[in-house]
Amino acid sequence: MKTLPKLLFLSCLAGPLVAPVALRAQEPAAESAKPDEGGKKKKKKKKDKDKDKDKSNGKAKAKDKDEGKKESKDESKSSSSGSSAKEVPPELVAPPVSNNGDWCQWLQNKPGLLYENEKNPWIQSFEIGGRFHYQIASLEGTDINGMDFSDTYDEYRRLRFETQTRFLKYFVAEVNVNLVNDNRFRADPFNELEWGYDRFDEASVEFDIGEAFGDGWLDGIKLKYGRMKLKMTEEVHMSSNEIFTVERSGIADKLGGNLSRPTGVTLELDKGNWDLTVGMFSAEDDSDFLAGWGEGEFFYGSLEWRATEDLKLVLDYSQNNHDGLDDALGYGWAAALSAIYQKNDWGIITEAIYGDNGGGISAPIERRQGDFHAFVVMPWYWILEKKLQAVVQYQYASSPESQGLQLPARYVRAEHENPLVDVDNGRGNEHHFLYAGLNWHLCPDRVKVMGGFSIDDLTTREGEVKAYTWQLAFRTAF
Repeated sequence: MKTLPKLLFLSCLAGPLVAPVALRAQEPAAESAKPDEGGKKKKKKKKDKDKDKDKSNGKAKAKDKDEGKKESKDESKSSSSGSSAKEVPPELVAPPVSNNGDWCQWLQNKPGLLYENEKNPWIQSFEIGGRFHYQIASLEGTDINGMDFSDTYDEYRRLRFETQTRFLKYFVAEVNVNLVNDNRFRADPFNELEWGYDRFDEASVEFDIGEAFGDGWLDGIKLKYGRMKLKMTEEVHMSSNEIFTVERSGIADKLGGNLSRPTGVTLELDKGNWDLTVGMFSAEDDSDFLAGWGEGEFFYGSLEWRATEDLKLVLDYSQNNHDGLDDALGYGWAAALSAIYQKNDWGIITEAIYGDNGGGISAPIERRQGDFHAFVVMPWYWILEKKLQAVVQYQYASSPESQGLQLPARYVRAEHENPLVDVDNGRGNEHHFLYAGLNWHLCPDRVKVMGGFSIDDLTTREGEVKAYTWQLAFRTAF
């Protein structure tokens, strides 16, 4: 899709909102509107509320405190007006301070919500958002020939503009656009930093069938179509604003399709403590918007069970539908079982992965085919509640084929200052990865600084690659 049609597409979404935004001050908000609807974050399900109990209690206390101050101020004003016939001149009245000057509370309270009116039959809400992620890395290591290397990288990891529109009562459209393409670390002739439109990250429309027709036995039914993220492993289920490590584990990148955003259709069914999502996706991955369906397809399923308030289990599965491999999936099939346990100030995520690289288009070389398996263990602890978080991650992956695995692009197999460094393009058959880091939340999941140290140990067909990497990242979102 050319740039002009893309801009027209965005304009079509935003166009109907111009009039409602202008009339926002004149239209009363619906009394039945819920405070967690209409924003970039989707409405939380009832069963997920316990996860945010502490956070909700903190907000409730802050709200009660603010309301207490407001009531005290109102009583003082009433008393003053009763004892004096003169009114205070408007110029002497101090303007109200939003959120008592708490910028974090303001940032978490949907500052991008430009319009909301549940009584409008056409457009119920329109919200904009965005994220900016920047990081630097310094690593030292030895290549397959025993040669030492040392490199430093800086990267504008993400700059994204996001929109969400709720319309016709039961539909939600999400359109996210990437605005930076930083390939300076890559070992290719196009390793440049480019600002401006890059491509669409996600673009989809969701229809809430349960709300529209009343699902009865099920708690919810949702149908979604468009360009979306393939959520394989718990790390990929988490937003990039929320993940505990600077980068997701290598196996999570592999199963999630790396930067792939395949076009597909999903159906979500919700019943009690169970969530089931099934979908079919196009194998085409050369489109930066919505792909066609002429190159095959693959299937996806995800089953989530909230066993207790503290424990959640998630099983994800993806399967190719033809002998050759598609570009979007990048492997034959894979399954991932995740267990997430959270108790008070600590928690742990464990994942077990098994799959097959397949063959054909994406793995035409026999030594890059065959099966693979891995596991990930990631405990974390809040040193200071909702402020300072410590996290450790260990990943082990192996394959019977000599090149059945490949490291992520960042940063061991990136372009090195010394052109003689050889890491066999990060391909091998056994990989150990250890990460330890601290996350300082200036505003939880809105503004944070992340620092980490990691060790990579990869066994290749030619030798062993070892690397030690320091990373520092700044992330902000609204």
